[in-house]
Amino acid sequence: MLMHTWRRKSICAKKPIALTIGNFDGVHLGHQAMLNRLRNVAYQRDLPACVMTFEPHPREFFAPDQAPARLTSLRRKLELLAQSRIDCVHVCRFNYDFARISPEEFIQRILNKELSVRWLLVGDDFRFGARRSGDLAMLQALSTENGFEVEIMPSVIIDEHRVSSTATRRALAHGNFDAVKQLLGKPYSITGRVVDGDKLGKQIGFPTANIPLRHHCLPLSGIFVVAVHGASASSPTAVLPGVASLGVRPTVHDNGQPILEVHLFDFNQNIYGRRLQVDFLHKLRNEEKYADLDTLVEQIKKDVAQAKDFFLMT
Repeated sequence: MLMHTWRRKSICAKKPIALTIGNFDGVHLGHQAMLNRLRNVAYQRDLPACVMTFEPHPREFFAPDQAPARLTSLRRKLELLAQSRIDCVHVCRFNYDFARISPEEFIQRILNKELSVRWLLVGDDFRFGARRSGDLAMLQALSTENGFEVEIMPSVIIDEHRVSSTATRRALAHGNFDAVKQLLGKPYSITGRVVDGDKLGKQIGFPTANIPLRHHCLPLSGIFVVAVHGASASSPTAVLPGVASLGVRPTVHDNGQPILEVHLFDFNQNIYGRRLQVDFLHKLRNEEKYADLDTLVEQIKKDVAQAKDFFLMT
């Protein structure tokens, strides 16, 4: 089923919907539980299963220098929502006009009149409207007169800890990829298109696929063992082992622009323009600035050897 994405300021729903609302950054197990519940109820009631999310993240809009690192780009988030078999996503442009909407107007105009919501699923920490002044009690009090039911989804708990985007960022920052996989239900990944680079990797014997990053605030950085999807033209489903650098490459660049560089073992194909999914499996070390290229090359040799050993042991 094709998922429809709407990015208009004002929407006139063609039919009633079942809806859930959130940022869905990372689409972790808590989000996945909400999406499963949404999809099941929508199917029972013969309603489209829809998600409302925001771009940019409200915290990015109000305080870009203090906003948390994104776990997923908007494109990657939409890919993950499509994989969850959601029928449609309403991407709300978060700006000053949207931020000023009162809780009452949000319910009456957006949920009722524009989206024609008949069933709404929200998390147990849900707040909405200007200055986050709307709460669950208000939502439940106004829902009946606006024609929809509300269900509150409890938090998903693993090992006595709440599954959240914040917990995922914390685990990534500490290089705890076992915890990351527990929270996401899969390895953390970055997707992107391979672009032409400065060819330095090829010159020093370690050619890399260069993937630029749209957002410069990253949830992790360093040198990693990775598994890569989408690189092989002859076998599109193949998952290839490699080692990746995620960061600003301090030894060879001074501009501080982050990039993902991936070296695939025993691989010699032209993959410029190909869209890759890079799964992060294990952190080898932090980024370092070396005195010269020879020292960097020796360290890369050690990184590759350690990464190959990782695959042999798993």
